[in-house]
Amino acid sequence: MSDLQTYISDNVIRFFGLSDKAIVDYIIASASSAKTPESLFSTLNAYGLPDSAAAQTFVSEVYSRVPRKSKHKKSDDSARKQAEKESRALQSQKYSFVLDDDEPSRDVVELKASERKSKDKRERHTRKRESDAREWESDEEETVRKRWKGDDEGEREEAGAEDSLELEDEEARRERERLSDQKERDAFAQRVRERDREKTKRVIEDRSSKSGDAAEAAKRRQLADDSEARERAMPSLRVHSRQEYLSKREIQRIELLRQEIADDEALFRGMKISKRERKELERKKELLRIVEERLKIDDKYEGYQLPEDYITEQGKIDKKKKENVLYKRYEEAKPKDDQFVTDVDQWEAKQTSHSAFKVGAMDKPEMVEDYEYVFDESQTIKFVMDVTMHGEPMSEKDRLLQAQIDEAEKRAKTIDETRKSLPIYKYREDLLTAIKEHQVLIVVAETGSGKTTQLPQYLHEAGYTAGGMKVGCTQPRRVAAMSVAARVAEEMGTKVGYEVGYSIRFEDCTSDKTVLKYMTDGMLLREFLTEPDLAGYSALIIDEAHERTLSTDILFALVKDIARFRPELRLLISSATMDAEKFSGYFDEAPIFYVPGRRYPVDIHYTPQPEANYLHAAITTVFQIHTTQPKGPR
Repeated sequence: MSDLQTYISDNVIRFFGLSDKAIVDYIIASASSAKTPESLFSTLNAYGLPDSAAAQTFVSEVYSRVPRKSKHKKSDDSARKQAEKESRALQSQKYSFVLDDDEPSRDVVELKASERKSKDKRERHTRKRESDAREWESDEEETVRKRWKGDDEGEREEAGAEDSLELEDEEARRERERLSDQKERDAFAQRVRERDREKTKRVIEDRSSKSGDAAEAAKRRQLADDSEARERAMPSLRVHSRQEYLSKREIQRIELLRQEIADDEALFRGMKISKRERKELERKKELLRIVEERLKIDDKYEGYQLPEDYITEQGKIDKKKKENVLYKRYEEAKPKDDQFVTDVDQWEAKQTSHSAFKVGAMDKPEMVEDYEYVFDESQTIKFVMDVTMHGEPMSEKDRLLQAQIDEAEKRAKTIDETRKSLPIYKYREDLLTAIKEHQVLIVVAETGSGKTTQLPQYLHEAGYTAGGMKVGCTQPRRVAAMSVAARVAEEMGTKVGYEVGYSIRFEDCTSDKTVLKYMTDGMLLREFLTEPDLAGYSALIIDEAHERTLSTDILFALVKDIARFRPELRLLISSATMDAEKFSGYFDEAPIFYVPGRRYPVDIHYTPQPEANYLHAAITTVFQIHTTQPKGPR
């Protein structure tokens, strides 16, 4: 703290009873801005300074010891003036450098500003320009003289400006600088606009024509220049714009209607559609037919036109108009769609068909070359039967009778009857009851019992897909997911991707209406990444769990946690083997539902001796079975 601040702090405690740095700074600031000690005393007296002789002595001492702002301002002004003088001297040196290259006698330019100023004062009243002197003076000397004169005037103006700067205060200087900056800014903007206008390419229009596009362009220019004419023409322009928009909109809506009809026909092809959908499709077709018929009516006029009279006012017949009326009927008689075709048109169509003539009957079947498979009997692989796994014990008579019954039923069965014939159909109600009572259920059924195709349909029919929910079924292979989805879609009477879809790697055949989704194990793992709780699924079926792929084992851990997190989720583990106890123990002793089914007889054969090339032996066995065994059931 300086001596002045210490002095003020001690006296502040004396007069005010307390001292603070803010009070000391305020007194110093007030003293530096006050013009007289009396004004400083009145300022401090308003804030509690007592009116006494000691207080006045303190104020006078502070006023005398506090530095004045005018001193700083004067020093700043002197520094600024010095910088301006240096810049002017540098500018005069620039002019001298330019003139030194011309003549050595022109060193007068390097005179100091003060010498030129005094010389100008002495010789101002005697110096005159004579007409004869201008005759021999060169342009360069004239230029030098102008520069001298300009420098002298500049010096005088700058000297006067220095005197005026000393008189003006800070606020006036700021206002002057602001106006100067504003003026320079406007001048710069004007220069930029002029430069852009010079660089802009001017397009020359042909305004001589008074018809066609030129007349329309001239009319638009006139409207753009005249605001009143534009306001008067605006209502008619709006009507014209609306008419053009309606015509374009009509074409767009007609094309959109065609696309909607084509999409509906492609989507509903081979499907059973409801009455509402059929009525909507027929309505669209009828609407399109009516619109197209109306568009075909083209009289080339937008309104009624009076017929032309080809008899002139003098009572003579105008031959040209008469011929136009006669030829017009040939133009109107040109064939249109679904109209009469003339003989000439028929002859042209016949000649066109002859040019594309094809030999042979149109209904002749296409010849397909048949190749007979020739099997080398020397390559036959012999097998020795080891054991036969019999099915249900049936007599020979019963077996023949069963074969006849199967053949008869195969010809008469429909898709619904095929579903009812599956072994799992008998346990449909028991399955749904068990699924409703238990969150996790292990389903064990033989291959071909219908668990893969029927279980998702049972859940869909029981209402597990209500409210936009889905039933998911996983398959270990992509081909299985695609084929099962196609079969279930056929049984439900829909197309793949509509209510039944599948999702495999690089292919997603689903939509927003899909309720039964078949997918591979890996795709379900991907869905866990985007939707960890699988909120869109009400039931999950892990099919072919006995194959134990890597993705299946990972899914077991994930779905186990999801089942604990979502009590409403139903989880079905489907397997075709008798190792269901392991799955039941893993899922907290989940119940096991067995679906008994008929096992077809399976013969197990072994080769008498090892084969040298098992790949060759496998391929040969496939062809051997193909040629020796009868066709299997489809």
